[in-house]
Amino acid sequence: MGIAITVVLLYITRLFVLQIMSDDYKKNADSNAFLNKIQYPSRGIIYDRNNKLLVYNQPAYDVTVVMKEIEHLDTLDLCQTLNITKEYFIKRMADIKDRSKNPGYSRFTNQLFMVQLSAEESSVLQEKLFKFRGFYVQQRSIRQYSYNSAAHILGDLGEASMANIEDDDYYVRGDYIGKQGVEKFYEKQLRGHKGVEILLRDAHGRIQGKYLNGKLDKRPIPGKNLRLSIDIELQKFGEKLMGSKIGAIVAIEPETGEILCLVSTPTFNPADMVGRQRGKMHMELERDPRKPLFNRALMASYPPGSTFKPAQSLIFLQEKIITPSTSFPCYHGFVVPGLRVGCHSHPSPLPLVPALATSCNSYFCWGLYKMIDNKKYLNSDSALTVWKDHMVSMGFGYKLGIDLPGEKRGLIPNAKFYDKIYGKGRWGGLRIIHTAIGQGEVLLTPLQIANLGATIANRGHFRTPHVVRSIIGGRLDSTYLYPKYTTIDPKYYSYIIKGMRGAVEHGTCTRANYMPEMEVCGKTGTAQNRGKDHSVFMGFAPMSKPKIAICVYVENGGWGATYAVPIGALMMEHYLKGKIAPEREKLVESLSNAVISYGAQTR
Repeated sequence: MGIAITVVLLYITRLFVLQIMSDDYKKNADSNAFLNKIQYPSRGIIYDRNNKLLVYNQPAYDVTVVMKEIEHLDTLDLCQTLNITKEYFIKRMADIKDRSKNPGYSRFTNQLFMVQLSAEESSVLQEKLFKFRGFYVQQRSIRQYSYNSAAHILGDLGEASMANIEDDDYYVRGDYIGKQGVEKFYEKQLRGHKGVEILLRDAHGRIQGKYLNGKLDKRPIPGKNLRLSIDIELQKFGEKLMGSKIGAIVAIEPETGEILCLVSTPTFNPADMVGRQRGKMHMELERDPRKPLFNRALMASYPPGSTFKPAQSLIFLQEKIITPSTSFPCYHGFVVPGLRVGCHSHPSPLPLVPALATSCNSYFCWGLYKMIDNKKYLNSDSALTVWKDHMVSMGFGYKLGIDLPGEKRGLIPNAKFYDKIYGKGRWGGLRIIHTAIGQGEVLLTPLQIANLGATIANRGHFRTPHVVRSIIGGRLDSTYLYPKYTTIDPKYYSYIIKGMRGAVEHGTCTRANYMPEMEVCGKTGTAQNRGKDHSVFMGFAPMSKPKIAICVYVENGGWGATYAVPIGALMMEHYLKGKIAPEREKLVESLSNAVISYGAQTR
């Protein structure tokens, strides 16, 4: 009797679990009775700052299959209709059923068979769809581009990976997700919300119509549109000027932190990353030794060269290492027993403003040497920590926080860094003297250099650079709305601006002085490299009411004045004037067509 009672209790318990506690059987029954047809929302459209359409949607079609419904399939006819091989068909069906590759597989539900058919391909299939029971056509959309430009900013879409699906249950196998650029950073705003159409099936799996006349259907909610801060005409012009050169241009509106253009070359056509050939194209770009997928504006850490000198000047002034009238000698360089840092010919000695205008290496070496070995600090470690903290306040050494993926932090060395290289207490101002002129261990991204220009233009503050100006129907993150102040007294910025204006009027940036009314302020950089030097320019305009700050970085371009300065000046003219004067069209073509010989590529 005890055994019988135990068996009965076990059965009752099991029935309770199956019927009350678990919904597995209900789900299976629902799978038999209903077909949940996903309704995909239209993805948000992207405009530039002047409301020019950049990215929009075009209909595309996916082919899905419900395995249980397949009957008497003419495989050869289907393959011919879809223009695929029988081998592809067999492999694709096997992959769908392979739970290691497709964990959500069910023979009762729609499974993705083929993606992104064109309207023409879809119409051919739909005419014959009655012959292929179990196969369905699902309308989707793919991205289209109005311009062959701004690929690194806009980004692209690709199929959601298993990691994406595990991280966010919004996605299922076959869904598309932003992979790079704005498409990735603003994925949740752009993607919208899926809808669903519930269809009723009979015992044979045949569709009988909408369940409850569509009462439980959910309409898709479109994604939000974005308005970028990018001026697409300026972006195109920057890409033209860079031509086949390797490097980057970043332009920022100082007052708002809005990025006006973000050029990385070599680049590629964003339309090449659309459709079924995306994977093949991506592989080709990855194998290109010039690294066109690499966004140098954000990801490349370069020596800033002399564009770093304004930041040095501000720290020396703030720490009372110098005054604006302090002069240092230059004997064609910084010369002490056993050490020489070369410099070009110019009057000597010089106070601060002319030293900036002529880009005197010796002046800034003396400044750093006197700071790091100054007795006002406990030791060299303490002095360098003070120096580093000021640099961090200017946006160096850490990511600025731009609303694009992949940004790198660059490098501002601290005391522990030098302790590791030279040993504790075994270094001082002379040992790290190349840091004074933006060489040695200092590394910045072009974005950080452009942000320095914006900070100087603003006399001591900046807003986090960003490429999205507004989310239509949404709100921009507050990170991009409020200024960040440096640790430098604003009064010292006036001396730096005078020095940068002097560089354009009679110093190293005179190639940017062809339109005095633009009041360009600039600083060249000739960044030493294992091969030919890099050509660098950082500046802003106009001096009194800045509208644009810019960094131009041309790998292996030689002197800063050779490529970076004229490119920067033309970019500012294009933005401020809306066009380039006819007398400079030859210069535009000359710079655009200039070819630089590159050896081993560096990132």
